[in-house]
Amino acid sequence: MTGSEAPIGLSRWWWTFVARGLVAIAFGLLAFLAPGWGIAILVALFAAWAIIDGAGSLLTGWRTRGQDRSWWLELVEGLIGVAAGAVALALPEFAAQALVLIIGAWSILTGIIEIVLAIRLRRVARGEIWMALAGVASILFGALLLVFPAAGALSLVWLIGAFAVAFGVFEIGLGWRLRGFDRVN
Repeated sequence: MTGSEAPIGLSRWWWTFVARGLVAIAFGLLAFLAPGWGIAILVALFAAWAIIDGAGSLLTGWRTRGQDRSWWLELVEGLIGVAAGAVALALPEFAAQALVLIIGAWSILTGIIEIVLAIRLRRVARGEIWMALAGVASILFGALLLVFPAAGALSLVWLIGAFAVAFGVFEIGLGWRLRGFDRVN
């Protein structure tokens, strides 16, 4: 398999990036429109989002395992997301107390993986900037949460909402770019 076949294989699953982006944007909009729901609802929403996002990464990694050398990074990202969501669901009281740390660590780890994937994608395709921007947004968001853990609940909800919308836009940009890749090349 040549290096140029990897993005073509990945482009077949463009819709998983778009779906991840749409879920992230929906989550972000809910955070803005209903900030008074409280931390319990936020924990449940985060858990659902992390599990769905993780499942999307697992699916993408699994489906591209024979076509892309970096498929395992998508699996790792997916496992981190599913694990973070499962912890939040299984231990909601703990998750409510540690939500900032869980989300911060998860965001930084997935951001690093997104950047590594973007660098690898850069070798064979254009449009990797969207994945890199999603990774940078994840890292910045996670760092802000870890540096300012005492932020108020409303601030946290809005910060999470803003991150989710930005991340969603970047994921949709990547998916849309991958959608047309096999037609262009």
